[in-house]
Amino acid sequence: MKISIIGSGYVGLVQGACFADTGNSVICMDIDKKKIHNLKRGIIPIYEQGLEEIVKRNVKDGRLVFSTDLKFAVEKSQIIFLCLPTPQLEDGSADLTHVMEVSKGITDYLNEAKIVVSKSTVPVGTVEKISQLFEKRGKYNVQVVSNPEFLKEGTALQDSLKPDRIIIGTSDKKTAEVMAELYEPFVRTGNPIIVMDEKSAELTKYAANSFLATKITFMNDLANLCEKVGADIEWIRKGIGSDPRIGKSFLFAGIGYGGSCFPKDVKALVKTSGMHGHPLRILEMVDRINEDQKRVTLTKLKTHFAGKLKGKTIAIWGIAYKPQTDDIRDAPSLVIISSVLKEGAIVKAHDPVAMPNAKKIFGTQVQFSKSAYAALKDADALVVVTEWNEFRKLDLVSMKLLMKTPVIFDGRNIYDPKELQDAGFTYYGIGRKSKE
Repeated sequence: MKISIIGSGYVGLVQGACFADTGNSVICMDIDKKKIHNLKRGIIPIYEQGLEEIVKRNVKDGRLVFSTDLKFAVEKSQIIFLCLPTPQLEDGSADLTHVMEVSKGITDYLNEAKIVVSKSTVPVGTVEKISQLFEKRGKYNVQVVSNPEFLKEGTALQDSLKPDRIIIGTSDKKTAEVMAELYEPFVRTGNPIIVMDEKSAELTKYAANSFLATKITFMNDLANLCEKVGADIEWIRKGIGSDPRIGKSFLFAGIGYGGSCFPKDVKALVKTSGMHGHPLRILEMVDRINEDQKRVTLTKLKTHFAGKLKGKTIAIWGIAYKPQTDDIRDAPSLVIISSVLKEGAIVKAHDPVAMPNAKKIFGTQVQFSKSAYAALKDADALVVVTEWNEFRKLDLVSMKLLMKTPVIFDGRNIYDPKELQDAGFTYYGIGRKSKE
């Protein structure tokens, strides 16, 4: 099939590369000239394991090309995917400016009937708005489909190649058949392709992310209760996670969720529900608790140092909002680092891949270290923010020699409290206590 991807960001680039890898002819289009120039040279703008290899292979074989020309992308394709940003507005709603402007631009270059696919995360009713635009301005029949993405940063390539499910929102039978044919190579093991109406598909995306955010937030809030009553959240996680009705995933307590999806999608669904006269009160509280959770470690830091962080050197391990990505959007690390700097502390930080993005925000305010252990030199405390694998196994002897005082704030509960305490460290986790 001939496919165009409008928007070559995280979703568009990954999905486009995967479509090309299954034999389709794909054009990835973006208005960012520098991004497209770099992609043509094989420079990938995001960190995603395995993506560079698959992009270069398909470019070499001629199945994947990059362009800044919308006219070229529209005219040369049968199916057009909208993979555009929908940033959060001040009131929490999703900004549809890019989606609607590009949709309007597509109408200027239509040369035959096409399928336009909304891959962006958009509020309920957006596909209907796009359809009305094409009906008003278009000369050809255009079927608009909702096809939400469920990619996880860090495993986005595998999520695209082997998706848990494919959601296709369309009321047109023939269009559903074309979309199912396109995705058939990705679900050969039997994972479902689910066809539903457009509005249900749009809401499914928000519902999925909001439910997962709710699981995380419930565990975080429960962890804070554990500290009050002397329980251990890790035992509780194992206890409830063994119940198949609950499941084991997204039960790890920590310092809050971040990234490009959960914070934005929760707020957008809260806004949508309010606009339709049915506020989702659970999600309103989820959003509030998550913002508070990002400051839990800061409170512990200030308490430990009797409110005097000025002049203290704080080592930060992990800046990305989660491992295997360089994405720092809405990352808890940003709240912690900014707050500690305001208190007059010195911050020395290390992240395997996210430091270039962090430097754009903090510049010389933060000392970025080439290694995790280099960040510990003369540190008064270590705060672990992202659970990268390289942080999991500790050389405790070297750490004590490097640090001014052996204090660890484990924001992701990746260490054994008793082991660290036996080694002479002061340990603070999230809802943890020493094991008997």
